[in-house]
Amino acid sequence: MTQPPPSQLDPRTTSRSARENKALMLSSSTLTGDDVCNRRGENLGHIKDFVIDTGSGQIHYAVMSCGGFLGMGDRLFAIPWKELELDPEKRCFLLDVRAEWIQNAPGFDKDEWPDMTDQEWASNVASYYRNRDNGAAPRM
Repeated sequence: MTQPPPSQLDPRTTSRSARENKALMLSSSTLTGDDVCNRRGENLGHIKDFVIDTGSGQIHYAVMSCGGFLGMGDRLFAIPWKELELDPEKRCFLLDVRAEWIQNAPGFDKDEWPDMTDQEWASNVASYYRNRDNGAAPRM
């Protein structure tokens, strides 16, 4: 049985495996503001921005905002792009961690972004997410 072109796949009626085999082309403004949730359905924050490597054109991080009220006092977290899963049906991203674990993740203030080209900073962020598999933050 042949499959319709990716643009004709209906996410409400198409199996997950069929949807995973196609690429979605979405504008960044479509995704900015989307919630980031875990598999328990707990809201961890929302997408504030994206960090793109201009040399390769690849997204390296989604910047998640959490905490605060009306944008005041919130912290930002650079989530490695490969750690997120887009759920187009719920219009959110899934991050496979417990809500309390994200509070200790390396974060930064909205007015003082880190140098994301700094290899030590990038290594610390990658290590934090990689170590959740070693019992630091059990996957959901």
